Amino acid sequence: MTEARADRHVVIVGASLAGTRAAEGLRNLGHTGRITLIGSENELPYDRPPLSKDLLTSDWSDEAVESFRLATKASLDGADIELKLGVAANDLDTTERVVILADGTTVGYDVLIIATGASARPSPWRPGKGVYQLRTLEDSRAIATRLKLGGPVVVVGGGFIGTEIAAAAVGFGCEVTVVDPVAEPMARIVGPEIARSLVELHHRHGAQTRFGVGVADIQGQDGELTVILDDGSRIATSTAVVGIGSIPSTGWLASSGLTLDNGVVTDGFLRAVGADDVYAIGDVARWPHPGRGVQVRAEHWTNASDQARYVATAITQGADVPYDSTDYVWSHQYDWKVHTIGWRHPEGSSTIVGDLAGSGKTAVIHSDAKGDVCGAVTVNWVRGLNLARRLLATGESTKTIVEKLGRLA
Repeated sequence: MTEARADRHVVIVGASLAGTRAAEGLRNLGHTGRITLIGSENELPYDRPPLSKDLLTSDWSDEAVESFRLATKASLDGADIELKLGVAANDLDTTERVVILADGTTVGYDVLIIATGASARPSPWRPGKGVYQLRTLEDSRAIATRLKLGGPVVVVGGGFIGTEIAAAAVGFGCEVTVVDPVAEPMARIVGPEIARSLVELHHRHGAQTRFGVGVADIQGQDGELTVILDDGSRIATSTAVVGIGSIPSTGWLASSGLTLDNGVVTDGFLRAVGADDVYAIGDVARWPHPGRGVQVRAEHWTNASDQARYVATAITQGADVPYDSTDYVWSHQYDWKVHTIGWRHPEGSSTIVGDLAGSGKTAVIHSDAKGDVCGAVTVNWVRGLNLARRLLATGESTKTIVEKLGRLA
């Protein structure tokens, strides 16, 4: 059972979704002590899913940008949350309970929440200009500005982020090619059945794909780039956007004594291994997943929000039940809406419900190696999604879920 005291100074490093919701959650649950929220960007907290969805095609008016803020200065002031923006955390001393900031100042804490998220995996290809990556609000603005100029675009990385950027580029009339060394890059998340349908969707909208071949180099500069592939072929392009995954933002914790392994390793209560009264939440946390039986790090919006709520409760009221994950992800591409719940077991099986080609909607139910249901994917089917979520939550069998979805289809 974690100790609960409402008068301690809680410092949150990372003005992310997880960090902001944790700060707000503490106040809503009656925490009376100081709360300090530290963010490296000189921006009020904002939502990240719109960066590759809505904002790429937005007019970037003040109203459009502000609609994706997680909080305002007034709301944070009203909750008596101290805000330190535009200054990154450089180090952590868990013995003295002090966070050392990039400007040389320090912030002491009684309880620390690490919510620094993840950053885009650095591109190994850095010509003069014209190679973009997406992680921040400013990144999204720069890419949107470039896409509006038109011209050919190469997207390196065929996951959800890459294909969402590709869909936005097609919408601007750009000639788009998506490159990925994996033959079916989206199959890991949604399974091969939906992955193939998504590729066909992009082809129908005019995008080209070069899957199963990697990028050897990108040469040139903004407007006149050449993407050289591993097979020796070349693609002339005006713009390249590189989305090759992310890495947890743990560099500032190198000398902290915390256990770092693809994130901040925690116990089942999201307490960081290696220090007392330190928690990790959101994209930076790696915790023991009850369903999978292994440590995982999940870059899910819902997971970050759920972990923030869990830790706020643990700090104010205590916790005697380990954290359990929602595992819910969504992607919007063209007019398609893809939703995933749970996960896909690499040694399991999948069952298709519905006819995507005929009705325009479908679901895929994933089972693990033992035959137990472990996840679902739906395409353009909100009612199917809601039913699958309810049935997965109550522990129904794969057979039952498939039968009930079949009657709904």
